[in-house]
Amino acid sequence: MAEPNQRPQRKMSTTGDSLYNILELEKGASAGEIKKAYRKLALRNHPDKNPDNPEAAEKFKEINNANSILNDETKRKVYDEYGSMGLYVAEQFGDESVKYYFLIHKCWFKTLMVCCGIFTLCCCCCCCFFCCGRCKPLEEEHGYVDPDDLEAQIRAEQDRGECGRGLGGGEAWGEARSGGN
Repeated sequence: MAEPNQRPQRKMSTTGDSLYNILELEKGASAGEIKKAYRKLALRNHPDKNPDNPEAAEKFKEINNANSILNDETKRKVYDEYGSMGLYVAEQFGDESVKYYFLIHKCWFKTLMVCCGIFTLCCCCCCCFFCCGRCKPLEEEHGYVDPDDLEAQIRAEQDRGECGRGLGGGEAWGEARSGGN
């Protein structure tokens, strides 16, 4: 339960109308109209002109907030499209992430993800390519090697003296094959 001195917390809008209502404007007002409305309301509700009215101070804060958002083109665009929830998301994740946040929270997107999960028997699409690798193409670790090619490779290594060096007994194996010369 809220204390009597505390205002109840507002819900975040997704319509983008309340900042315009604070400035007593219609949605889509020009920059000049916003500036004019801000000056008029700021003068009327300034705390210095209303020292005994705490509601005027709160209203002045709301007017300043509305003006700062509606005068910034980026914030205004986000607010007009997604409301105060869009501003919150932009503040948390950046302006470019807002549209993706709202995209993944749409019903059709969630339905699409569930259908993909059912049809692929996987929890997410990228999982098949990175985690479990069900859809990942098989890599050839060791392809077929012709026995004659393998024997030729071994003999070439022996001739260069690479086979068995450092393992102990490489020379003995070579001597046993060559007849002990």
